[in-house]
Amino acid sequence: MSPNQAFAPTLSAAASRLAAVDPEVYARTRNHLAAGATGLGPYLTHGLLSIEEVLRAVTDRYPLQVQDKLVFELGWRAYYRHVWAHRGAAVGSSIHPGPLPETAYALHLPSDLRQGVTGVPVIDQAVRCLYDTGYLHNHARLWLASYVVHVRKVHWRVGADWLYSHLLDGDLASNFMSWQWVAGTSSSKPYLFNAENVARFAPGPWHSPGSVIDTDYETLDRRARDPAWQALVAHLPEAEPLIEPDLACAPPAALGFASPRAQDVAGRDVWLIHPWSLGALPKGLPDDVCVLALSVADFHHQHPWSERRWHFVGQRMAELTPWRWHAESDQIAAALGAARRVRCMDDPHSSPWLTRWAECQAVESVFAPVAGRCDSFSAWWKQAVPARGAVQDTLLKRA
Repeated sequence: MSPNQAFAPTLSAAASRLAAVDPEVYARTRNHLAAGATGLGPYLTHGLLSIEEVLRAVTDRYPLQVQDKLVFELGWRAYYRHVWAHRGAAVGSSIHPGPLPETAYALHLPSDLRQGVTGVPVIDQAVRCLYDTGYLHNHARLWLASYVVHVRKVHWRVGADWLYSHLLDGDLASNFMSWQWVAGTSSSKPYLFNAENVARFAPGPWHSPGSVIDTDYETLDRRARDPAWQALVAHLPEAEPLIEPDLACAPPAALGFASPRAQDVAGRDVWLIHPWSLGALPKGLPDDVCVLALSVADFHHQHPWSERRWHFVGQRMAELTPWRWHAESDQIAAALGAARRVRCMDDPHSSPWLTRWAECQAVESVFAPVAGRCDSFSAWWKQAVPARGAVQDTLLKRA
């Protein structure tokens, strides 16, 4: 499989995914692994699509209401960004205690889990799918996170960092907050699942009868709250360990990133693009503007990526501009200091640096701004979204 066979890093591929979205089918099948995912995640995360573009395209074809499931799920993405805006780096730490003390959870991911040989088919299939495609259906992500935290007693942040590094659509806000929701550190109770739930929503090879999750929810909850309980790993005799894809803190040499050079931008107007702003260039940019793509090494020291994700981002950047830098933030800052003017779209992944280097334009939201921090999705939703009405008549006219 080529690095991005499943998800091509192009606007045409994003448009094809978007054209296939049917909100009625999505609402009916969204929890089913075989049919429910839109596959828009990588394109939303990396800015090839915006929430507004998704809603406009869908409402051109369907009478979408604000209470439809598709709007609701896009709302979760916006809500997690709301939490990130108010909490900042604190989203990477437990918001409140979970079912067990922090010290009850291990700080490393077991090798059998990384190799997809836990003996629990749903987990091993999820790991294989993650490595093969860089993508997981949201239901599979929840199952995987629940198994890691509540069955294997691994700290949620360890699992979240591992999953983020392999996902094409890894978004720190959505990833960290989803894991916290599963762990019970941002919600009122832990998220649990069992073999019956898997059999209802997943294909046959994922079914897990007779495994550690083949029990009732009362038992699962009791185990999740017992620091002494540990699952026994039952390797399937025919299972071959998977090879985890390598992770890297810098783009592969073949992608053509260079070190910053002040002479490339000296005295020029610069439009910066970064991994989260890979959509079409803004209309009205001067003909002589220097479009410059950045990869900030400081970020990737903390959050390395798989080769597949590097290729997704790097190939799209190459389509947008021949000027692509990868370096430490101080080197980038020194080189950009020679430019006449620097502008870009803002994004919280890069905000610590972008706001010091450039005039940052905020990405407009179709959801109403909510000033105070909301610690629950329902509280945010009540303020951000009207109670009822057509999307065209309410949300979209705000943007």
